[in-house]
Amino acid sequence: MKLKTIYTCFPGGKHKVLTMSYDDGKQADRRLIEIFNKYGVKGTFHINAGTSLRDPERIPLDEISTLYKGHEVSSHTYTHPTIERCPLDQVVQQILEDRRLLEKAAGYPVRGMSYPNGSYSDDIKKLLPACGIEYSRIVGNSDNFGMPSDYLEWKATCHHGHNLMENAQRFADLHKTQYLYMMYVWGHSYEFDRDGTWDLIEEFCKFIGGRDDIWYATNIEIVDYMNAAKNMKYTVDADKAYNPSAVPVWIWVDGKIHEVKPGETKEI
Repeated sequence: MKLKTIYTCFPGGKHKVLTMSYDDGKQADRRLIEIFNKYGVKGTFHINAGTSLRDPERIPLDEISTLYKGHEVSSHTYTHPTIERCPLDQVVQQILEDRRLLEKAAGYPVRGMSYPNGSYSDDIKKLLPACGIEYSRIVGNSDNFGMPSDYLEWKATCHHGHNLMENAQRFADLHKTQYLYMMYVWGHSYEFDRDGTWDLIEEFCKFIGGRDDIWYATNIEIVDYMNAAKNMKYTVDADKAYNPSAVPVWIWVDGKIHEVKPGETKEI
C-alpha cells in the first residue's frame, strides 16, 4: 500500500498567516484600522470596557460594532489591573464583566483576550476556559514564525517597534510549503502617535498586504480554523476526508490542494 502525505493548509491552500494584535482601545485605533483596511490586513483589538466607559481617550462602546467591523474585539479585562496580584475571584469578574459589555457592544461572543500589563500565572491560565476564553496573548517577542503550542500563552513574533520590517522580509521570503508559518505583530496604537511612527506601520502593511500566499486573519479566526483542521476525520486508506466542523478546511494531499466543505465527506 502506498501511504499518502496529508498536510493541513490555511484557507485557500495557503501556508502563511498574518495576524495583528493591539491593546487598550484608544482613539488611535481609528487611524490604525484605516491603514489595516486599506491594505487588507486584519487585527484583533483587546479592549477594557470599564475604562472605555469613563475615559474620553478610549473608543466609546457604542462605536465598537461599526469601527471594528471586519476585525475582532477581544477582552483585556474590565479595568486593566495587574491580575497576577489579584484574588482569583476578582480576576474572574474582571474577565466576565469585560466580556459582558464588549459582547453587547460588538454583537457576538468575545472568546479571546490579552493579559493586561502582560500579567498572568498558571492559576489564571487554568481558569480562563471556564470564563469562555480560548486564547490569550502574552508580551514579548519570539522573532519566529511558528504556530503556538499553547494558545493561552500565545507569544507574538514581534512588537511593531522590534525588528518589524526585518521580520516582514523574512516572512515574505518563506517558501517551504511543508510548514505552516505565522507572523504575529502586537502593540498599542497610541504608540504610533507617541513615537511618530505611523509611517512604519503603513510601510509594513503596504509591503506585506495583498499577497497571494498569505492568509490575513484575526486571532480567533486562527484558533477556530486550527480547531476545525484538528477535528478532520480520515479513512485508514486516506481516500476520504470528512469535515464535521462549520467552516471549510483546506488540505494538501500528495501535491494536490483540496477544500473540504462543512459536513462534507470528500474523495481525496
